[in-house]
Amino acid sequence: MTSPAATRRKLPFAIVALGLVSLLMDTSSELIHSLLPAFMSSVLGASALTIGAIEGVAEATALVVKVVSGPLSDWLGHRKPLAVLGYGLGALSKPLFALATSPALVLGARMIDRIGKGIRGAPRDALVADLAPPGVRGAAFGLRQSLDTIGAFLGPLLAVGLMLLWADDVRAVFRVAIIPAVLAVGLLVFGVREPARAREGSRANPLRARELGRLPARYWWVVGVGAAFTLARFSEAFLILRAQQGGLGIGYVPLVFVGMNVVYALSAYPFGKLSDSMSHTRLLVLGLVVLILADAALAWSGHWGWVWLGISLWGLHMGITQGLLSTMVAEVAPADLRGTAYGFFNLLSGAAMLVASVVAGLLWDRLGAPATFIAGAAFSAVTLVVIWAGGGSSGAAHGPPG
Repeated sequence: MTSPAATRRKLPFAIVALGLVSLLMDTSSELIHSLLPAFMSSVLGASALTIGAIEGVAEATALVVKVVSGPLSDWLGHRKPLAVLGYGLGALSKPLFALATSPALVLGARMIDRIGKGIRGAPRDALVADLAPPGVRGAAFGLRQSLDTIGAFLGPLLAVGLMLLWADDVRAVFRVAIIPAVLAVGLLVFGVREPARAREGSRANPLRARELGRLPARYWWVVGVGAAFTLARFSEAFLILRAQQGGLGIGYVPLVFVGMNVVYALSAYPFGKLSDSMSHTRLLVLGLVVLILADAALAWSGHWGWVWLGISLWGLHMGITQGLLSTMVAEVAPADLRGTAYGFFNLLSGAAMLVASVVAGLLWDRLGAPATFIAGAAFSAVTLVVIWAGGGSSGAAHGPPG
């Protein structure tokens, strides 16, 4: 007979299925996104300003949708239908990239893709929290994040291989991306069953002041920590720029994401499991120390050895912290407001990423690459001190519930 302790440690199959859904959709998305800037520039003749504007509008749209979809899943009492809609829109966008004949059509495809991402993010994370027993939530989020990240490096690897095989036929490569996207939606529809407790959600409007007031101070502390981490860690596009300074050819640029995401994927699940039994404050501090070391390596030299060390440490930082922050949100938010909780968490973290990337770009243009990474290390150090000093006031920081 299975002991209660063993039962608590067992991850439901639906958690694994959600991870595989993320893996398949990320493989599809990154297969396209790793080639999209070059496609818009060389095939469609888009300027750098146009490419930047398309990306900015698409990401801003995703931010707005994220804060709506989470509360909506709480109000409906259903997570899965919104997740299916979000992944379905992501799959629908893939053929449009292959058919695009102008930057405007790419913008339309990106908008559909980002709306889908915004719709599915918070309900999916809330569904993971609903499915996972409290004693293994860290492992559940770590596993989902790890599988998601495997897709993030399989996509660019597949893109490089197919471009070599098909003599740089970008549209043919884009068409291949349709296959894993469709498989992802099918697996979600038939492989994941929503638990009864998620379907018993509140019918009150989660965005009313009275309902938002039920989110405790510990939750807003976690949101603040998540935003601070994002401010300290700007867009990975700057990793690519640093690698190019070190002599990496444009045809091999996707390998930057491959290198980072390999480390990320290998570390996310072990550190997720560790978060079920270790102080969250200590893991947050460890993640910041690793990020400081990554920034230091990238600031020190543009030589490929230092750059790849920095990229690897960057991926390790992500593996330590990203699943941990999702776990912390699950632990402090009321079960019927988890969608809302993830919606605001994602919104503020995404807004912080936009601010951090703009500041990083200004520093890069005016003072050079080392200044950008030194500033990132400095902000990480300030965040580390604040978390270490303030962790004692937050029950969310100390680890699994007793």
